[in-house]
Amino acid sequence: MRNSKVFSTFLLCWILITAVTVSALTEQETTATDLTAAAGRLLAALSPNQRKQVQMDYAVPGRSGWHFIPKANRKGLSLRDMNAHQQKLALELLQTALSQSGYTKATIIMQLEKILATFEGKSSGRRHTRDPLRYYITIFGHPRAIDRWGLSFEGHHLSLNFVVEGDRIAASTPQFLGANPANVKGNYIAEVKKGTRVLRKEETLAFDLLHALSEDQKKMAIVATKAPAEIRHPGNPQPPQSESEGLAAMDMTEKQQTILRQLLEEYLSTMSHDIASARRQRLNEAGFENIYFAWAGATKPHVGHYYRIQGPTLIVEFVNTQPDSAGNPANHIHCVWRNPSGDFALPTKAD
Repeated sequence: MRNSKVFSTFLLCWILITAVTVSALTEQETTATDLTAAAGRLLAALSPNQRKQVQMDYAVPGRSGWHFIPKANRKGLSLRDMNAHQQKLALELLQTALSQSGYTKATIIMQLEKILATFEGKSSGRRHTRDPLRYYITIFGHPRAIDRWGLSFEGHHLSLNFVVEGDRIAASTPQFLGANPANVKGNYIAEVKKGTRVLRKEETLAFDLLHALSEDQKKMAIVATKAPAEIRHPGNPQPPQSESEGLAAMDMTEKQQTILRQLLEEYLSTMSHDIASARRQRLNEAGFENIYFAWAGATKPHVGHYYRIQGPTLIVEFVNTQPDSAGNPANHIHCVWRNPSGDFALPTKAD
């Protein structure tokens, strides 16, 4: 099924998309310069004590510390500890880093904490840990055009990390989003309606791809009958370094390749236009045919399932095995995009 003509056509399309995007970006500010300006506005609006919490040295070891579990304490300054004007500036900083759809996903994920508080507060005494304002911003170094500096926006089910250098983004991973409940089963809160599935396409497109495979292809793609409980290396500053496994894109039909591209685009579309464009360009240069799709667990919804998309420039992992807080099975998603060459603009140990 190795069809070089199909790959040439697809590669040309993506290269043209990237070229148009890069050309357009030369006529406007980059995400990097906009982030530097937005970070400066936030710092200027904070009190001296708040700045001590939010701003750390770029070289501090904690810069590469990250996690998406609920935690009593995190680095940085929370939205909860800001006034309304400061919160607005903090969210504008987040919005600058993401696309509009990415920002919408992030803010819905934050609001899902209210649903968790509704369920868990009745029996577990954990209501105080479920708060849509318990999301923390940390700025590493000085946000100036002449400096390399870092940004973290993190809380339960969100970890977004950036390194800025001049007019470019030197790193934008790990990029983690989660959802509990993945599918909102009722009108529990006014902010999130019944039927909301904030990470819907990340799940449904993967099922579409799996079901589009032939039986022989599935034998290659399905690497385990049971899904793992979690993504690999959660909270580890270094991404996994294992070899790719599963079904290679070069062994897919044109229709299957299209679905895989759509799935990758859903992850890319979370980030701002130029970050997504730069990732897409690196993917093109490394060869779309070198990307592998691997599946583990159930082949139908509502039962634990997992997939991984891996290539020279990306590692995407998705797992949905946990029940939501109401007990609905496999209704709790974790998904991440990582850089196999090193997250946080740090080289991997292998390098």
